[in-house]
Amino acid sequence: MQYTPRQANAGDETGLLYKALESVAQGLGMGLVELTLSRHKGSVQLRVVVCKTAGKGANTVVGVDDCSKAHRAMLPCLESAFPGQDLYMELSSPGIDRVIKDGSEFVHYIGRGVRCYRTDISDWTGGILRSTDEKGVVLKGKDGMTEIAYDVIAKAKLDYTLDYLGEV
Repeated sequence: MQYTPRQANAGDETGLLYKALESVAQGLGMGLVELTLSRHKGSVQLRVVVCKTAGKGANTVVGVDDCSKAHRAMLPCLESAFPGQDLYMELSSPGIDRVIKDGSEFVHYIGRGVRCYRTDISDWTGGILRSTDEKGVVLKGKDGMTEIAYDVIAKAKLDYTLDYLGEV
C-alpha cells in the first residue's frame, strides 16, 4: 500500500475541489475520505465519501441525517465550481467494512478497528488504530502494540467487530 498525501494533487481540478469540500466537511465535524470526479455526456458526476471526526467517546457512525446535512452544505460549492452544468453527487459514509484504498485514509479511522493483510507474514493483523504517519500505522490489539509499515500492507479494511475491543 502506498501513502499519497492529498496535497500532492492540489493543482488539478479534483485536488482543488477536494480542498474546498474538505473545509466544508470539517465545518460539519466530518472528514472527506474520498472524492471521485467524472464527466459523462455533458454532466459532472461526483462520488463523495465522508466520515465523522474521531474523538474520545465520539459517535463515529455517519447516518442518513449526517449525509443529508453534508450534501446540502456541499451542493452550493459544487454548483459554483460547475456553473450551468448538469451535476450529480452521490454522498455516502465509508461503510462498516470499507476497503482502505490509500495510506492517507488511515488518519480518518484513528480509534476504529482495522485489519491489515501483511505480506511479511502472509496473514491478517487487526486491532484498534492508534496512530498513523507517512511510514505506517500502529495498531493496538490483544497482544499489545504492533507497528506496520505501508510497504508490507497488501490490503487493509475497517473491521467493526474490532471496534468493540475498547481499551485493549
